[in-house]
Amino acid sequence: MSTMISHLPAGPQEASPLTMSSREIAELLESRHDKVKQSIERLAARGVIVQPPMGDEQDMDALGRLRTTSVYRLEKRDSIIVVAQLSPEFTARLVDRWQDLEEQVARAPATDLNDPAQLRALLLSYSEQHVALQEKVQALLPAQEKLDRIAQADGSFCITNTAKLLQMRPKDLFLWLQENGWIYKRPGSASFLGYHSKTATSLLEHRITTVLRADGSEKVTEQVRVTAKGLTRLAALVKPPLQ
Repeated sequence: MSTMISHLPAGPQEASPLTMSSREIAELLESRHDKVKQSIERLAARGVIVQPPMGDEQDMDALGRLRTTSVYRLEKRDSIIVVAQLSPEFTARLVDRWQDLEEQVARAPATDLNDPAQLRALLLSYSEQHVALQEKVQALLPAQEKLDRIAQADGSFCITNTAKLLQMRPKDLFLWLQENGWIYKRPGSASFLGYHSKTATSLLEHRITTVLRADGSEKVTEQVRVTAKGLTRLAALVKPPLQ
């Protein structure tokens, strides 16, 4: 597991506080990141913890694409309070993780930014990290271009086929779409409909089809379908359920 340390050495005698991101806390708790962030916001609103600053972290999603996630950065005391609130049984795991972090910082040599040699070494290290990140971005460009072509394509997909394209079970996608305000059912109806906010932005569309019954009569049905633009959006939003 990678650890995000959010401070740079400010001088031989000064350093900003060591923090842990809300995303890493979610990984430690084996929980959803949004749930951890909601708990942080509730505790901050009640004055139990200090409102933590927010920043961005970059990582890879399940499809290997680079993404940016907004995270809170918490100091040790507040992170322990959050974990104790969410999952007390994981508090020991968090304390162990903090011990690892503090030992890493203790072993790291102090950086004096007034020393030209140390400053050059620090700048070289960050330059190498920047180059490595750029290489990752370049490697992901073909996949991103493919998604862009999908978004501009014509046609649409039923939800079952959309789930197959996203490599997830159809019932998981139906559930996600309902819970996240994409589709719904009218009372007494067996068919799903798309919310206006999603059809108006061309993420979903409705298709009217005529089905021939066994007795020769016709039945008109309405089916909600995911557009190419909607598929691209879902590929960035939907993650397989936690095991």
